[in-house]
Amino acid sequence: VAFLVAFHQNKQLIGDRGLLPCRVFLKNFQQYFQDKTSWEVFSYMPTILWLTDWSDTNSTLDSLALLGLGISSFVLITGCANMLLMAALWGLYMSLVNVGHVWPGSQSSPQALERQVAGILIPTHGQQQLPEGRPILRGDSWGLRGVWKSVPLPAGLIKIRGDRCWRDLTCMDFHYETQPVPNPVAYYLHHSPWWFHRFETLSNHFIELLVPFFLFLGRRACIIHGALQILFQAILIVSGNLSFLNWLTMVPSLACFDDATLGFLFPSGPGSLKDRVLQMQREIQGARPKPRFGSVVRRAANVSLGILLAWLSVPVVLNLLSSRQVMNTHFNSLHIVNTYGAFGSITKERTEVILQGTASPNASAPDAVWEDYEFKCKPGDPSRRPCLISPYHYRLDWLMWFAAFQTYEHNDWILHLAGKLLASDAEALSLLAHNPFASRPPPRWVRGEHYRYKFSRPGGRHAAEGKWWVRKRIGAYFPPLSLEELRPYFRD
Repeated sequence: VAFLVAFHQNKQLIGDRGLLPCRVFLKNFQQYFQDKTSWEVFSYMPTILWLTDWSDTNSTLDSLALLGLGISSFVLITGCANMLLMAALWGLYMSLVNVGHVWPGSQSSPQALERQVAGILIPTHGQQQLPEGRPILRGDSWGLRGVWKSVPLPAGLIKIRGDRCWRDLTCMDFHYETQPVPNPVAYYLHHSPWWFHRFETLSNHFIELLVPFFLFLGRRACIIHGALQILFQAILIVSGNLSFLNWLTMVPSLACFDDATLGFLFPSGPGSLKDRVLQMQREIQGARPKPRFGSVVRRAANVSLGILLAWLSVPVVLNLLSSRQVMNTHFNSLHIVNTYGAFGSITKERTEVILQGTASPNASAPDAVWEDYEFKCKPGDPSRRPCLISPYHYRLDWLMWFAAFQTYEHNDWILHLAGKLLASDAEALSLLAHNPFASRPPPRWVRGEHYRYKFSRPGGRHAAEGKWWVRKRIGAYFPPLSLEELRPYFRD
């Protein structure tokens, strides 16, 4: 899904004519570090694009995304993987993330990279679903489980240390309405009774702050940990469009289940996968096989990588223990270990930036007709049903949520988008769901309006009119702009 999102959206966002071209980003980065060697520049921002021709970044971005999509599809369909394939996926996606500017800013991208690093350690050099003689080492399994140190526990701590509403159990009164991209289920959950929201908040604290320690309390507690975490993430998937974040967060919990726990999922009978596993277990029971050279090398490599990961995890642990905990950041350019945390602060009201255009020659004329542009998923038209897209992800819609509680000066890309709309740029318009000027000349003016949004009440007047949202204008987000006014800005 990560590579599919990159293939569908990278050209429009960071391509040759994108909102924030990665070619410009690379040139600025190179100029900033002009006194550094090429290797030092690469180490600061490792990406394959340093080695490619920047005159056609669209083709390069598409090639990297398609190659990653092909390899990941092969692994998914066949169930076969090795270190080389997993390392290739990590390198390809890291190359795209590091030139992605602000667009891969959610937890999903760095978490995908960290999962891929964990995935590199588990497969062997062979290409088998069931590698005989090379079982997963205990350290690999614990390494995958240990990823939980950087997901639920930091998320729980950032909440307790952050917004007061997490401590007085009122955050869920607001969350469903104010999350980045609500879905239809969130509409109904938002209108749940107050006691249900208190129960949700307490359950969140239990899952994120206490359940992670079940890993160290024996087999049964470990299995309970895995089941609870998967259930928790499934609930988050159903109640919100948080990209592939929650799907990724499920992955480490799979290491909590041993063969005896998952055996019922596989068919029995002679020659089946389950039968082969049981046969292997009978053969090695009580045996002390002579160590093979390959096994010794692999163990040595795993121990070395384990020590490296432990060393790289020191800043993550220190951040976890700090009263000034930082969320959603990485401590090295390879994104090997990162720290996470979501919704440490909960916005109590939802605001949206609505982009509008007019064909009127005078933007301030009373009779000027302003028409709304509609995005793929973010709230706009109050009558449009909230979308359901997880695990897919619309990066522009996600950033528009952040822009709504900041100013356009902090999000200069939104002026680039306004310029693209004024020019009727086909690539930029492909990121939107509705262009009111599709069959007409482009608008003469584009402006940003700031609105406050609230879910309509089921059974109420607005819901009876078919409206999911009730909105009220707050004021101007940015003033009416023409292409002539923006040209000097773009040149600068």
